[in-house]
Amino acid sequence: MTKRWKQRPPGSTWGDWGEDDELGRINLLTPEKVLQGVREVEAGVSFSLSLPLDYPGGSALNQRRYPPILRPTEDLAHKQDVFYNVVAREQIDPQLIDVWSDDVVTLWLQYSTQWDSLAHQGAEFDADGDGVAEAVYYNGFRKDVDIVGPQEDAKGDGSGSISFARNLGLEKMAEHGVQGRGVLIDIAHHLGTDYQPVGFKQLQDIMTADNVVVEPGDMVLLHTGFATQVIAWEKNPDPVAIHQTAAYLDADDPEILNWITESQMSALISDNYAVEGVATTKAQGPHTLLPIHHLCLFKLGVPLGELWYLHDLAAWLREHHRSRFLLTAPPLNLPGTQGSPLTPVATV
Repeated sequence: MTKRWKQRPPGSTWGDWGEDDELGRINLLTPEKVLQGVREVEAGVSFSLSLPLDYPGGSALNQRRYPPILRPTEDLAHKQDVFYNVVAREQIDPQLIDVWSDDVVTLWLQYSTQWDSLAHQGAEFDADGDGVAEAVYYNGFRKDVDIVGPQEDAKGDGSGSISFARNLGLEKMAEHGVQGRGVLIDIAHHLGTDYQPVGFKQLQDIMTADNVVVEPGDMVLLHTGFATQVIAWEKNPDPVAIHQTAAYLDADDPEILNWITESQMSALISDNYAVEGVATTKAQGPHTLLPIHHLCLFKLGVPLGELWYLHDLAAWLREHHRSRFLLTAPPLNLPGTQGSPLTPVATV
């Protein structure tokens, strides 16, 4: 029994790594798992797996998320938005030759290539065992207690933050380092980029055809071709097609959920928008809209990677008849976040 819950969701990993654990299956990225990743490096070739962080462009993909906004910082007199292309000779000392620029960004953390933290999706669940469901997150962390906001000074340090994950923020993954063996499943090669759900049987057939094996602790990457199309749109995506492009895992297929559970993967990553599609099964009673998010983030502690750029890596792996590589993918070490942009690197 832990301090925060008396009962855990069936099939969950709550408490498996301690009552205060905030990493979930990232705990499976052990030193041996890092060494397994290192042993996959044969060519010394590295691939950046990040889209430019101003892609996909606009807000057609998600109306709550916008492209980054850059502006200059203030000057020494606290005048806003001016410290950019500053000629020191003109403003400071006639003898100086320096020219300076300094900037700040307003960044929607899940706009482009990203990690979803374990604080990104919780559920109403009777963790207290009293017959009443409460809003909780992975390992029983609580709404408004551990994941705070919106409220004034949510961080509690006077910095102006009105939301803050006091637990389960992505700084825990950043401190860990998130390095180990990645395994790519090339769905796009076999199924093309038509908008379609992929069930376990199809996924298993693809893995068998390409001799792909997922072992405990592996980070699994799904190449669907979605991010490749995002690049082709050049920051002007078709507002209809962006929601009807490329494959996604069929969260209505219980065998997909079972595979995620039984494989003991440490992370699940895709180049598409959300790994899964919105569930279409007409469930009876209380249920989740996003079964894979619910399973991974709430129950298992498996972080989700979304909108990663996998085109070049997938092509190289196919040419060389490989599927495994060293993956290094820490999020920003920004405390309290629900999601984070990153620049993952695959080394083959």
